[in-house]
Amino acid sequence: MGPNRKVDVPVYDLSLIRGIWEVRVKKQRHRQKKEQERMEKSALARIDQQWQYRIYCKTMKTKELNQLHHYLERSMLTDIQPYMGCMDQNTEVQQQDQMVQQDENHADKKNLTFQLEGERWMDFPRELQWMTYLQEWHIQRTRIRQLPDFLALFTQLTVLEIPKNFITELPPEIGKLTELRRLNVSYNRLSRVPPELGECEKLERLDLAGNHNLFGLPFELSSLKQLVHLDISENRFVSIPICALRMTSLQLLDLSNNHLTDLPQDMDRLEELTTLYVHKNNLSYLPLCLSNISTLKMIVVSGNELTCVPTKLCNDPEIKFIRLYDNPSSEKKRMEKEEKKRKEKEKRRWTEQKEEVKDSSEKEFMEAYISTLKDRDTVPFSTTKVSISCLL
Repeated sequence: MGPNRKVDVPVYDLSLIRGIWEVRVKKQRHRQKKEQERMEKSALARIDQQWQYRIYCKTMKTKELNQLHHYLERSMLTDIQPYMGCMDQNTEVQQQDQMVQQDENHADKKNLTFQLEGERWMDFPRELQWMTYLQEWHIQRTRIRQLPDFLALFTQLTVLEIPKNFITELPPEIGKLTELRRLNVSYNRLSRVPPELGECEKLERLDLAGNHNLFGLPFELSSLKQLVHLDISENRFVSIPICALRMTSLQLLDLSNNHLTDLPQDMDRLEELTTLYVHKNNLSYLPLCLSNISTLKMIVVSGNELTCVPTKLCNDPEIKFIRLYDNPSSEKKRMEKEEKKRKEKEKRRWTEQKEEVKDSSEKEFMEAYISTLKDRDTVPFSTTKVSISCLL
């Protein structure tokens, strides 16, 4: 290679290569999502569930099988003849086919509800996995710690009420409940909310009150555009979650009993907000943007340390501005301050009295000493300095 020979160095734009690979990755994820949706909508899952149900029933005794039928509220199955040991296999298969057919008929019913209550329950009953036609769960005051792994099978579930239990987390499978309208997980032991909950875009009411260890919500919940009721009171929030400000249909927001120190200046993004609960926090002022929400009808701010409130909120006749017991925390601080001043004043007065007593005793001593000098015949030319301390 000569010294004057030119070398061609290829130059590529890395941004173009990155763009190509991002497109490919996006297409691959789209294909995976389509394949997953196809598998979920296919009959394979339903067939597998039916066969699993048959296998499960085959392992049970006749008495247990009848109890299961009664538990599942299949009234037509009570006519099954008891198993006497001479029943052939074809008859049993026919009865199982009848159970499956009746299970399918139950799916057409409306407002099917499952209820569970009592501290004796520490887990969900196994038979519940066959009741995928249910639309509502009402479970409360149990010792259950987690939701079942077959929760994703209940795709028709619209109401999930599970307050006052020992539940520590919500599984990611909750995102499969796309028909969910109401979710109540109040007074449990949650410390976080899965971002998959944002896939339940039909959710209208979300109640997470009283979990105490909850201090944030994932940004993915911003996609809950139909949510009208959000209750996150009695938790450890120090600020309003960003996702809450993007729930454009929100009408009621309960932030009471938290550790809020201020409210964001863009709260007027909640254009349909009608009720705001922020009592028992550490707020010192309310932002002026609240007066821009034309739909706002009620604000409860009791138990804060407010020093600045927009005049429009107080004087607007269409807004119920509730400020009961007028911020007891501030009143308590004021009383403590007055008590401190009173004690300091008493201490100063006692000190002054002590000084007066000391001065008077010294004065009396000097008068007595001078009077003794007068009684002497000769006044000493020099005196010895004597230090005397009196203990009062």
